[in-house]
Amino acid sequence: MHSANMSAQESPGPFEGPQWPHLAPRSTYLTVAVLMGMVVVLAFFVNGMVIVVSLKYKKLRSPLNYILVNLAVADMLVTMFGSTVSFHNNIFGFFTLGKSVCELEGFVVSLTGIVGLWSLAILALERYIVICKPMGDFRFQQRHAVMGCAFTWIWALLWTSPPLIGWCSYVPEGLGTSCGPNWYTGGTNNNSYILALFITCFMMPLTTIIFSYSNLLLALRAVAAQQKESETTQRAEKEVTRMVIAMVLAFLICWLPYAAFAIVTATNKNIVIDPTLASMPSYFSKTATVYNPVIYVFMNKQFRVCLTKLLCCGRNPFGGEDETSTASGRTDVTSVSEGGGNKVTPA
Repeated sequence: MHSANMSAQESPGPFEGPQWPHLAPRSTYLTVAVLMGMVVVLAFFVNGMVIVVSLKYKKLRSPLNYILVNLAVADMLVTMFGSTVSFHNNIFGFFTLGKSVCELEGFVVSLTGIVGLWSLAILALERYIVICKPMGDFRFQQRHAVMGCAFTWIWALLWTSPPLIGWCSYVPEGLGTSCGPNWYTGGTNNNSYILALFITCFMMPLTTIIFSYSNLLLALRAVAAQQKESETTQRAEKEVTRMVIAMVLAFLICWLPYAAFAIVTATNKNIVIDPTLASMPSYFSKTATVYNPVIYVFMNKQFRVCLTKLLCCGRNPFGGEDETSTASGRTDVTSVSEGGGNKVTPA
C-alpha cells in the first residue's frame, strides 16, 4: 500500500510530464498518435474537398445541401482543435500545451462535435419533411436551411458553455492527452451536467434520426409496393434502405461508446475504468470526421460527379453522369430536390 502511494505521488500531472508508464505503456501513446495522425490527414482531405467542391459548383449550393457543408465545417474544426492536438500530445505522452489550452480544446471539440451530431439529425429531419411531406406542400428554402444550421451552433453553444462557468469542467481524459467534460470524478455538479448533456446532445438527435429515417423508409416502401413491376424502383428502395442503415449504424458506432462511458461513470461512483479504455471512446468519436463525409456526401451523386470533375480538371472520365443532372424526384436521403415528391429513381 505504501509503495503504491509513493508511486502515485511520483507520477507527474497531466500537464507536467509523460504519463507513461504510469497510465499506459509508451507504445499505447504512440499507437494513438499514429491513429490520430491518420485521422488528421484523411479528415482534412475529405472535408476540405466537400467545402472546395461546394464553393466551386453553384449547383451544390442548394438549401438542402447547406447542412452537409455545415457538417464538413464542424468536422474540420474537430480535426483542427481536437485530432491535431491529440496527435501532438500523444507523441510526447502528456498534455504539453497547458491547462488553458486543455479547457479550450475541451470546449471547442465538444461544441463542434455537438454541431456535427445535430447536423446529422437536422439532415435526417430535412429529408423527412421533403419526402414524407408532413407539413403539406412545404417548400424548403434558403432561410430554412440557414435556420437549421444556426440552430446546431446555438444549441451546441448553449450546452458546452456551462463547464466554462462552473457547471462541470473540462479536464484531461483517460490517457491525459485530450480534454473533455469531467465525467470521471462524480459529484452532483458533474453528474447533473453529464446527464443533461446525454439527453440533449445524444438521445434527442438520435431519436430525431431514427424517427425521420423510419418514416422515410416507410414512405419509400409504400411507393415501391405501388410499383412492384418496376425493377428500378425496387433496386432504388433497397439502395436507400442500405444507406439509411449505414447512417444510423455509423452514428451509433461512433457516439454510443462515448455516451455510454460517460453516463455509466457519472452514475456509478464505484466503477474503475482503465485509462486506456477510458480514452478510446473519445478518440474513436473523432474518426467520425473521416467517414461522415464519405457516407453523407460522397454517396451523393451530385457531389460525387462534381468532385470527379474537379479532380480530373473538368472532365468526367466515367461518363454517363452529367453534372447538370439533378436529383429531382429522387429519394436518395443525401440529396433530394425540393418538391420532388415520393417518386423513386436510382441513386
